[in-house]
Amino acid sequence: MSLPAVIALQAAAPPPAAPGAGFLEFVPFILIFFIFYVLWIRPQSRQQKEKEAQIKAIEKGDLVVSAGGLHGRVVGVTDDVLSVEIADRVRVKLDRARVERVEKAKKGEAT
Repeated sequence: MSLPAVIALQAAAPPPAAPGAGFLEFVPFILIFFIFYVLWIRPQSRQQKEKEAQIKAIEKGDLVVSAGGLHGRVVGVTDDVLSVEIADRVRVKLDRARVERVEKAKKGEAT
């Protein structure tokens, strides 16, 4: 390689990066993660907390729907297991973790 070619290559090379410029390259990634957190992760965790609170608050007389699609009225409650009446005098035991939806019993409604 001749000397003029080496000088031309050095002239065409980008100037050395300033100290701290590496951080500026990560700013778009940090911004994308922040937007992802605000729009996706935070609302989902809030929704999950609301569902957990709703399941913990299940009491006798509430209408529930299980993950398997059983609809019924809660007739008995323990720590982890619910007794659910799915038809007249037909009761099944259901794990609290398998409850998908809860509808609170209305006041004055027979339990």
